[in-house]
Amino acid sequence: MRTSTSLFLLFFLASLFIHAQSPSAISDIKAVLHQQEKAWNSGDLSAFMEGYWKSDSLVFVGSKGPTYGYTNTYRNYQKGYPNQAAMGKLTFTLMHIKQWDSETVQVIGGFELTRKKDAPSGFFTLLFRRFEDGWKIVSDHSSSGQ
Repeated sequence: MRTSTSLFLLFFLASLFIHAQSPSAISDIKAVLHQQEKAWNSGDLSAFMEGYWKSDSLVFVGSKGPTYGYTNTYRNYQKGYPNQAAMGKLTFTLMHIKQWDSETVQVIGGFELTRKKDAPSGFFTLLFRRFEDGWKIVSDHSSSGQ
């Protein structure tokens, strides 16, 4: 009886450890988002896109529905934000970060663009996956409040 209780306790503690938030993963993801903000605010859409998974399986969901693939997502950004004036200044607000396992993190946050004529804002849910070259967004659902 004592052995089975000890084994149960060992497995229970191990499961808590496995599912614990990794401070390293969270700080790495915050760094990716900070780099995206910096790239956007410099007018460098190519550098902004470095935060996304370069795969046909990338999913971006916006007001027009889902877009599949890195190339299609990049093209949509190029159409919607053709120059620095259209891009404006981007600010992210991180509201919730949840590490689901060692390879998957969900981020919920808000965004605001400050431009000369307007200041669109909204919310996003990002799903990050860990790859050999770091954490990348594999799914982005962004909705604008304007």
